[in-house]
Amino acid sequence: MTIKLIAIDLDDTLLDSKLAVSPRACEAIRKAVSRGVTVTIATGRMYCSALVYAKQLKLDVPLITYNGALIKSCLSGETLLHQPVERELALEVLDLCREHNWYIQTYMNDKLYVKELDEHAAYYQRFSGTPANAIGDRLYVAEQPPTKMLAMSTAEDIKAAYNIVKTRFDNQLTVAISKPTFLEITHPQANKGRALAFLADKLQIRQEEVMALGDSGNDLDMIKYAGWGVAMGNASDAVKDAARLETLSNDADGVAEAIEKYVLN
Repeated sequence: MTIKLIAIDLDDTLLDSKLAVSPRACEAIRKAVSRGVTVTIATGRMYCSALVYAKQLKLDVPLITYNGALIKSCLSGETLLHQPVERELALEVLDLCREHNWYIQTYMNDKLYVKELDEHAAYYQRFSGTPANAIGDRLYVAEQPPTKMLAMSTAEDIKAAYNIVKTRFDNQLTVAISKPTFLEITHPQANKGRALAFLADKLQIRQEEVMALGDSGNDLDMIKYAGWGVAMGNASDAVKDAARLETLSNDADGVAEAIEKYVLN
């Protein structure tokens, strides 16, 4: 079966430990595009953050961002899908975070909002290349429905927070651990799998003609959806168990290896 659409996670998948895309990956993606394959990014990151890498790769496609809560085109800036968290639910999440003294940040209109520029906010700014807007206790008011919310802590505390949020909100929200220290919270219908299915349908590409590459919990839905679900060598056990195939790690050019092996050859 020919692969016609490839969705690639960014962090710990396309990006290596230095947050760079290797020349080999760039070349493999360029060759796939030249053969008529649509290649897109599917990330938990903000649109503005993902756009930097899309431009580097010279992609002109809709990007799946915020774990599928926002699909927006590269060049035209057209929004194809936007599913923010309902404001009332967001307020409940923010109250819960304040009650437990959890660090939380929100995203509205593709801007990042934090309570203060503490160590977590500073780390995320460096990591994402996105400036944080410190707004004090206004953060807990959620003046608009946020596209996404993200809590940050130690790996152990994030697992505990995941269990609490998942139990409290059940099917009212999508809750996923991306990096071991990141807890991502989105609209209940917003995940990378649903977003990828939406995009494939729009492009009239069948499920079995879709490849998805990822490594962590927020990639699980798209790995399960894709006919060619590919787990990185550094992926979590859950992603590896769900994947049809496994490639090398992000620091060993796993994305390039998979595209060369299953698309170009």
